[in-house]
Amino acid sequence: MLLALLVLLLHVVMPTWLRQSMSAKIKYTNEPLGEVKIIPDFLPSPAELAFTEEGVKVTLALSKKSIEFFKSEAAKNHTQYQRMIRCLLDAYVESHGV
Repeated sequence: MLLALLVLLLHVVMPTWLRQSMSAKIKYTNEPLGEVKIIPDFLPSPAELAFTEEGVKVTLALSKKSIEFFKSEAAKNHTQYQRMIRCLLDAYVESHGV
């Protein structure tokens, strides 16, 4: 429902020239590309992308306002609030050279 409303709103608000340019077909030609520069592979391997750091479960009492804040921000960013807290703590540790 919300998505349909958003699409309708964009269609009404979006200028005609933009709608026409978005629906225009791309015409490919067989022209020379010019000088091509090959760059080294900079992407991490799939093994490096997998989060493999061992976690340790702890019990921690946090203030109600802190939990409400993280839950609210997590919902806005479509993630888990515990993950946000863990990332915040990891960033703190990283910034202090540990």
